[in-house]
Amino acid sequence: MGVQNIGIIGMGVMGSNLALNIADHAYTVSVYNHTPRSTENFVRDHAHANIIPYYDLQQFIASLEKPRKIMLMIVAGEPVDQMIARILPLTDAGDIIIDGGNSFFKDTQRRTQVCREKGVFFVGMGISGGETGARRGPAVMVGGESTAYEKIRHIYEAVAAKADDDKPCCAHVGPDGAGHFVKMVHNGIEYADMQLIAEAYLLLKEMGGYTHAELADIFHDWNTGELHSYLIGITADVLAETEDGGSVLSMIADRAEQKGTGRWTGIEALAEGVDVSLIIAACNARVLSQVAGRRRAQIVFPRPERGQVKAADFVEAVRKSLYTAKIVAYAQGFALYQKASQTYGWQLDYRRIAEIFRAGCIIQAKFLDTISTAYAEDAQVENLLFHPFFTGKIKEGEHSLRQVAALGLAAGIPVPAMAGALTYLDAYAGPCVGANLIQGLRDYFGAHTFRRTDKEGNFHHVWREHYKR
Repeated sequence: MGVQNIGIIGMGVMGSNLALNIADHAYTVSVYNHTPRSTENFVRDHAHANIIPYYDLQQFIASLEKPRKIMLMIVAGEPVDQMIARILPLTDAGDIIIDGGNSFFKDTQRRTQVCREKGVFFVGMGISGGETGARRGPAVMVGGESTAYEKIRHIYEAVAAKADDDKPCCAHVGPDGAGHFVKMVHNGIEYADMQLIAEAYLLLKEMGGYTHAELADIFHDWNTGELHSYLIGITADVLAETEDGGSVLSMIADRAEQKGTGRWTGIEALAEGVDVSLIIAACNARVLSQVAGRRRAQIVFPRPERGQVKAADFVEAVRKSLYTAKIVAYAQGFALYQKASQTYGWQLDYRRIAEIFRAGCIIQAKFLDTISTAYAEDAQVENLLFHPFFTGKIKEGEHSLRQVAALGLAAGIPVPAMAGALTYLDAYAGPCVGANLIQGLRDYFGAHTFRRTDKEGNFHHVWREHYKR
């Protein structure tokens, strides 16, 4: 009979560090990798009294105490299905399979049903924090049956990051795919957050004329105030890094890659009818960065002259713009949580989600406490922008955002996320966004009908051709 508390399959960066983290908290861990060499290297480099390696899958499964807790830390997609197919015949009713990778939430819903047919629990677990988080304390978003969570919570709440109030950044967020959905949107917000930071950097560098060393000090200063966050902090570090007397950042090719979770977020938002324009803008910016060989439009479209505005007022305006746009990015992400919760019947706790993000994860930020408070005060607030705190902050920063975005556009500096934030705010506040004309055009060529402002119901108009074409 097995005695190990938990088993981890996958000895990559995340799996290895999570195994060490769990072992450090006095839990015994069996580890297995489909390539024995990876397991051998891990054991050689990270020998730990609480970690036992296995090179045979059946022996690995047999080593675990019941109900078995089997965690998959492998590449998302087909490899997960293949591994489930291998281990299901070796499990018993009541065992728990935990997918800790970046799996698509609809795949998790499907796998939940496959495992349920054998009486096995399937848990889709979103884990944020990267290598350091996995080793020292990640943010953990758990999806699946609450019965399964009760059997594993003692392990994951122990190893998770702790917020300033010592509350673990780990929680059961909902059934089936809810955990992976929450993680997916977290990553989407992360995309938008990084894009906004990149735009602030570009504005200060190109228009302000600041060096990377000067910018490092600026971002470090910002990290002491309301913009305090993990990403702002490491931005200062990246800007300050040197090699052989030169800036490391200056040596990095101007191309950003992506793994797909931001794209998934955009696709799901469009399907749900939720505007996540900043997340989509961030994805598009990465796509454009990849076409370096074709980024030669200045030959046809000469770029405008750029005046320099190196002044404290400009730095403060950019800071306010960044903070204001950041609020919009988080508001869009949480609006998607609200809509998906209704669609899938998940009953997501938005306050608790914000609390999970307060430490351990990539988007941890000071104002997540305020988001948590906002949902504690009104769990059904339609949009975070309507909470008094954020409404006030938007009013404080809207002028700066408008000014900075206009300056950037006039100077030929791409600021798609900042401009997108401004457009989102204007569309929310504007009495008309031109949709009436769009609907009129749709009715003209396709008889799609429209709603009227003076009558109830759907109407089709017999349009006349007033001008010869």
